[in-house]
Amino acid sequence: MTPTADLSRRAVILIGSAGTAAALAGCSTVSPAGVEAGGPSTASTGGSAPQEVAKLADIPIGGSISATLDGKPILVSQPTEGSIIAFSAICTHQGCVVKPGEGEFDCPCHQSRFNGATGEVIDGPAPSPLEKIAVRVTGGVVLADS
Repeated sequence: MTPTADLSRRAVILIGSAGTAAALAGCSTVSPAGVEAGGPSTASTGGSAPQEVAKLADIPIGGSISATLDGKPILVSQPTEGSIIAFSAICTHQGCVVKPGEGEFDCPCHQSRFNGATGEVIDGPAPSPLEKIAVRVTGGVVLADS
């Protein structure tokens, strides 16, 4: 094998790895950071219509549910009555789908645990909190800008 062939193969591997990393990073992004319902949002609407992600009545007070936004998994919590917050359900460790638990979110792959009201890591190996998603409640429906 010639040095040129090795260099070319290495270049292809490096380029492929960078592309894969960029694609995975893009997959874990659900939407820009947001705040609890009723607060200001940093999300850009981009002219798209709000999307219904849940009904307020379906989210237990002090609990959470799984939902989707643009086909991606999210978690929607109601830490206190009428206070709604949502997060990406993609674990910040290795991209597994996190599930709602008792007052927390649990990753079934490597047992990371996240606070159900803040998305902060309770127990690793996840290196960072779940990404917040801007939501609001209108007429008993939880809406997010897609």
